[in-house]
Amino acid sequence: MNISPDQTVYWKYGFVEINSTILTTWGLMLVLAIASILITRKLASGLERTRWQNMLEIIVTTIIKQLKDAGIDEPRKYIGFLGTLFIFVATASICTMIPGYESPTASLSTTAALALCVFVAVPLYGIGAKGFAGYLKSYTEPTIIMLPFNIIGEFSRTLALAVRLFGNMMSGTMIVGILLTVAPLIFPIFMIVLGLLTGMVQAYIFSILAAVYIAAAVRSQVHE
Repeated sequence: MNISPDQTVYWKYGFVEINSTILTTWGLMLVLAIASILITRKLASGLERTRWQNMLEIIVTTIIKQLKDAGIDEPRKYIGFLGTLFIFVATASICTMIPGYESPTASLSTTAALALCVFVAVPLYGIGAKGFAGYLKSYTEPTIIMLPFNIIGEFSRTLALAVRLFGNMMSGTMIVGILLTVAPLIFPIFMIVLGLLTGMVQAYIFSILAAVYIAAAVRSQVHE
């Protein structure tokens, strides 16, 4: 039993290798890209809309409400980034029901990459909202003494995002693998359902935490 999908190598030449993590990650991105094109190509802007479009709008409206609750005043500016994070992590979890599939989020390299995306996005959104000088000033609030602690906080929360998601997804995969060996006909079904639920929860938590970090970065002095 592999602890990480990185251990499943399909092709290797020198130091270059294609493992399960790379294959499933790019496969998911391709599927999501094609699905987004197919889903949105016939959207209507008038009053007559299909049930499918109404369902999509309900989902988007719910996400926007969740982002507002997280402290973001203009969630439509960030729904593209945060929604993509949620959809990717959630889809990676849902696909665990496919036999032989290894979720890329069970690899630390994937969760670290997702956390780095948040790490880069937070200051970019903050600079866009406050300006470069205004955003740098936020590191010295409420006093200049907090400067090193705020900088350490930026790196520590990125590490926490990566390790939290990796730990939860990897542990779920390992438990299912162990139960498949001990009781291959009974427990794995329940554990797969539980793992699916856990994956959806982790997708929600990851996205909401990213939203909270962005909200803190773009919050104006008036709100503070």
